[in-house]
Amino acid sequence: MENALEDQTSDLPTPVGEMGTIYIEQIARLTEAIERPADQLEAASKTDAQLRRLCTIPGISPVSAGVVAAFAPDLDTFDSRRNFAAWIGLVPRQRSIGGKIRLGSVSKMGQTDIRRLLVVGAMSVIRWVVRKGGSANRWLAALVLRKPKMATAVALANKMARMIWVMTTKQENYRMA
Repeated sequence: MENALEDQTSDLPTPVGEMGTIYIEQIARLTEAIERPADQLEAASKTDAQLRRLCTIPGISPVSAGVVAAFAPDLDTFDSRRNFAAWIGLVPRQRSIGGKIRLGSVSKMGQTDIRRLLVVGAMSVIRWVVRKGGSANRWLAALVLRKPKMATAVALANKMARMIWVMTTKQENYRMA
């Protein structure tokens, strides 16, 4: 579009050219406004130990790590990694009768920003697994073959949330199981 606006020989009407110029300027300003904080998060993820540790998990970007650090309370307040995943909204509902546990669908209640970023990161890992034709993680490779991609992404996001809790509370680095 920029080429068409800069080309003096094009037969674009003047109002269309003016509107196009306005849109291109807005896109440039928004791109700069988005890239500046992203670059700052990238730099912080290289200096901050917790952010650097979280970025080692496949599917966790500096933005995701920064959002977890900013929006999540102290992870030591959660009794278990399942409670943290439930706070985010990534665990299935439990319907128990007579001691028999029946798991339902994911409730989607909880911290939506973190959940959304974890699911997006999980989808990127799944796309990589599908493109490569397999994964060193046998659990994920088997799940990709059996389940729909979104169900697999939610399951992987749940696992990622649990990894975040363990790595943060125990101050451990990521290691593949």
